[in-house]
Amino acid sequence: MKRVTGIGGIFFNAKDPAALRDWYRTHLGVDVQPWGGAAFTWTDDAGRPAGGTTIWSIGSADPDGFGPSGKPFMINYRVADLTALLQALRDEGCEVLEKTDDSEYGKFGWVIDPEGNKVELWEPPAGQ
Repeated sequence: MKRVTGIGGIFFNAKDPAALRDWYRTHLGVDVQPWGGAAFTWTDDAGRPAGGTTIWSIGSADPDGFGPSGKPFMINYRVADLTALLQALRDEGCEVLEKTDDSEYGKFGWVIDPEGNKVELWEPPAGQ
């Protein structure tokens, strides 16, 4: 079974999200959008779209934002078959959160790694 197929997003919290977004926009050229982040479209070596996007987003420093980890960040990994992967992780003794989400943006599930980091697993909608 194929597990992670790419990085779907990087999410982190800040004490002053607006100022930090502005810093990334000004100094690193990140195209921060009004919703608080940017979408990086995957491209091939010739610069043509290659069928994926990675989201980068800064949120407010909500202590429960990425609970139960307590960490100020979370990485979202693209997966091919969320249901099968979550079951495999459970079978391997990993700490898989019971909650899952299914929306127009795809299917989401979460696992806690051995360092206590909350890891988001995302199966994009068909065709993405």
